[in-house]
Amino acid sequence: MGCTYAQGVENHSLPRTAAFFDLDKTVIAKSSTLTFSKSFYQGGLINRRAVLRTAYAQFVFLAGGADHDQMERMREYLSALCRGWNVQQVKELVAETLHDLIDPIIYDEAASLIEEHHTAGRDVVIVSTSGAEVVEPIGELLGADRVVATRMVVGEDGCFTGEVEYYAYGPTKAEAIKELAASEGYDLARCYAYSDSATDLPMLESVGYPHAVNPDRALRREAVARGWPILDFHRPVRLKKRIPGLSVPTRPALVAAVAVGAAAATAGLVWYANRRRIVSA
Repeated sequence: MGCTYAQGVENHSLPRTAAFFDLDKTVIAKSSTLTFSKSFYQGGLINRRAVLRTAYAQFVFLAGGADHDQMERMREYLSALCRGWNVQQVKELVAETLHDLIDPIIYDEAASLIEEHHTAGRDVVIVSTSGAEVVEPIGELLGADRVVATRMVVGEDGCFTGEVEYYAYGPTKAEAIKELAASEGYDLARCYAYSDSATDLPMLESVGYPHAVNPDRALRREAVARGWPILDFHRPVRLKKRIPGLSVPTRPALVAAVAVGAAAATAGLVWYANRRRIVSA
């Protein structure tokens, strides 16, 4: 039986097509970056106060997400936060815990959709504001063909400089999709996209088959007005339980792939401070 969440997924031969997935609250149930705060605390990168604030930010994220201004403040805070962090240390901390933290929060419905798109001969691309070094191993775990994610600058000393090389957010996601379409030969009019946030409207507008997944209020309004499908994903499941015999990436593979996105975990401090100002206003 086919996945009920893949209704309308058709099998197209030529030209090539793809399905573009946002990550947080679309494929996984939490923020991929905020999830690692405990690992950073145990590794000595952040203190207990930062862990508590990050936990609060995770709650805010799950309750309603972040708007454009909050995301911009997050980028600024990230730049200051990770400056001087040793990249190899971050890689190792994330590699040690990524599978245990991420595998249990992957939506069963999203995993089914990814399978359906692959069966239809369509590439799967994860497009996330989280850091590439976290998104890439998650994409590998999911069987994605490509990822688009935030990248930060690493200095000659092997530490983060605090500069953002590429911020995968809002219009830049749409630009990246169009560049991929040009290089890979995707027909965007026959491609699919999935996201939970109104900040991803440019990405959703770039394809012929946009879908709102667990949408925030603003995206839900847009989806209703435009007649876009609205999907409800609510069943996180371990891939190993879902697919018996599934082999997961080995630790060396993960170590080679993870770094900057992990540094973004405590960027939730920005949300915390912003929400405190709103509450006290």
